Amino acid sequence: MTKDHVEIWNSCLSVIKDIVTVQGYKTWFEPIVPLSLTDNVLTLQVPSQFFYEYLEAHYIDLLKTVIKRFVGAKGKLEYRIPVDSTNTFGSITLPSANRNFPKNPIGQPAPERLSSGPINPFVIPGLKKLQIDSQLNENYTFENFIEGECNRLARTAGMRVAKEPGKTAFNPLVIYSGTGLGKTHLCHAIGLETKRLHPEKTVLYVQAEQLSTQYVTANKNNNRPDFINFYQMIDVLIIDDIQFLAGKAGTQDVFFHIFNHLQQNNKQIVITSDKFPSDLQGMEDRLLSRFKWGLTADLQSPDLSTRTSIIREKLHDNGITFPEEVVQYIASNVRNNIRELEGVMNSLMAQSLLNKKAVTIDMAQQIIDRFVRNTVKEVSVEYIINIVCEYFKITPEQMSLNTRKRQVVQARQIAMYLSKKYSNASLVSIGQQCGKKDHATVHHACKTIANQLETDKQFKVMFADIEKKIALS
Repeated sequence: MTKDHVEIWNSCLSVIKDIVTVQGYKTWFEPIVPLSLTDNVLTLQVPSQFFYEYLEAHYIDLLKTVIKRFVGAKGKLEYRIPVDSTNTFGSITLPSANRNFPKNPIGQPAPERLSSGPINPFVIPGLKKLQIDSQLNENYTFENFIEGECNRLARTAGMRVAKEPGKTAFNPLVIYSGTGLGKTHLCHAIGLETKRLHPEKTVLYVQAEQLSTQYVTANKNNNRPDFINFYQMIDVLIIDDIQFLAGKAGTQDVFFHIFNHLQQNNKQIVITSDKFPSDLQGMEDRLLSRFKWGLTADLQSPDLSTRTSIIREKLHDNGITFPEEVVQYIASNVRNNIRELEGVMNSLMAQSLLNKKAVTIDMAQQIIDRFVRNTVKEVSVEYIINIVCEYFKITPEQMSLNTRKRQVVQARQIAMYLSKKYSNASLVSIGQQCGKKDHATVHHACKTIANQLETDKQFKVMFADIEKKIALS
């Protein structure tokens, strides 16, 4: 039976996921949407021209390999870039380098557009007024962001910022929390509401790691002034996961100047982080002090009432009903974060629809047991360091020492490996917290531990004891 484009791309992703880093996969492959497979040409939708150029520059060999493996020897790749201009939608179609077409290097003229639309900000920066793709997810609105005690301050501040961007005391607005509690949803909601109320404003959502990659590319092509000029023209700049700038001195320096310009010109800045600003490692003090100029608001784990409201809202949106006792059971037993709650709900709704059976508490219990047990929990690097140090009977300060003592080196390498597995921190951030090491040292440590787990049975038993303590946290 002939496979369709979605199945083919999922097969490609299964290979890609085992090769690239977790963050690389999330940043550069999860956003891709397979559109069609026609005459051995797999068409993929990517978010932007910059995204296309980055894939072609860094992952083209990998893409060639998986495309030919799953599409066939004649397999080819084509990209589609959406264009969003107010109420008009179009797209740009670009060939991949594996179709024997020349790539479009950054700094050269972009390929001819197949439809009219805004200029992409990452290709031609520096113009006085641009219509840009704000990179906002239309599904993340204030309407479906359920308010509760856990998020009331941040949500209220976000709505105030959207109504009067740059004119409130909440500038910058810094939102922080652990994973899966709604930071990204809230900042998209702020952006969408700002665009609705102030269509003349230029709004841009960008992930911190994406910002850093753009800066590196601009710097390499001697376009640093254009890069700065472009970002200084944004009216509402939303930076998600600012912790990924940790240890990146060049990006922090350029962001410092962008921040100052926007602030001084009453432009709005919204930032999200996985922890309180002063707890961020590897960030310059001058940036941290500026993050405190406005309002810092946290998102906490939702209470029972909020979890119940989230479940009911999701059921309503999908036109499905669950018995009230099932709703209460789910709300009472899935407490960690909203992402986990939504995962359980999606699984239950799928089972109910596919099997054409009413959802029962027994069915909910089976899904929750399986889903929660198989979900890798995210914990902080600091917590992992403390667990490892406790096991080796050393202090975190001793682990950070520049020493070759086997016990200390091994503890540090294990902490790095487990931090990469269980936290959402970048390699740079992990290195900073594990003795101010660089990302290459973290990468080496992870490879060393992986090799030991494969070859040393005694080490594997010891490692399992440490990992068990983290998994039970």
